[in-house]
Amino acid sequence: MGKIHTDREYEAQLEQVRVNLLEMANLVERMIADSVRALVNRDSVLAKTTIQTDHEVNRHEVETDELCLQILARRQPMASDLRFITLALKMVTDLERIGDLAVNISERAVELSQVPELDPWDQIPGMAAIVGAMVRDAIDAFLTGDAVKAQQVIEWDDEVDKLYREVFIEVVNIMAQDASSVQNGVMIQSVAKWLERMADHATNLAEQVVFMVRGKDIRHMGKLPVGM
Repeated sequence: MGKIHTDREYEAQLEQVRVNLLEMANLVERMIADSVRALVNRDSVLAKTTIQTDHEVNRHEVETDELCLQILARRQPMASDLRFITLALKMVTDLERIGDLAVNISERAVELSQVPELDPWDQIPGMAAIVGAMVRDAIDAFLTGDAVKAQQVIEWDDEVDKLYREVFIEVVNIMAQDASSVQNGVMIQSVAKWLERMADHATNLAEQVVFMVRGKDIRHMGKLPVGM
C-alpha cells in the first residue's frame, strides 16, 4: 500500500479513498458503541443521535463509490492498485451495512427505553466492544496490508458467536419464566443477532484483506492458522 506514484493527482485520489474508508470506519465504530450504550442506559436521545449519524456513513459510501469508479474509468489501475480499488468498493458496502445494523439497535433502544427494563445486558456490551475492534482492525489491516492482523480479526468472530449464544439462552430462560417479558426479550435477542451479523461483516472485511495480501480466497473455508 506504500507505492508512490509520479502522477500527484492519481496519488491524491488513492489517498482520498484511504481517508474516506478510515473516516467511514470511525463513524461506524462510534455508532456501534453509542447504539449499545443507548440501549443499556435507556438513553433515547443518544439512540436518535446515532440514527442520524447513519446519514454521514451513507454519504461516505456514495462519495467513495464515485471516486473509486472515477479511478477505474480514468486511470485503468493495474496490479496492487486495482486490487485496492476493487476491494475498497466491497468494503464500503460492508461498512454501510454495519451502520444500518447499528441503526436497528438504536431503534430498539428507543422502544425499550419506554417499557419496564429486562436485564440480560452483561454480554451485549462485550459483543459491541469486540465488534467495534474488529471493524477498526480490519480497516487498519487493509490500509497497511497486514494479513496477520486480518486473520486475528477473523478469529475474534468465534468469541462474538459464543456471547450471542449466551444471550440467546439467557433471554429464552427469562421469557420461559415470565410471559410478560416475551416481547422485550425478542427485541433483545434481535440486538444480539444484529451484533453477531456485524461481526460477520467485519470478518468479510478481514477475509478480503487476506485475499489482497496473500492471493488466497478464504471465504466459506473456515478459519486458517494465523501464520498461513
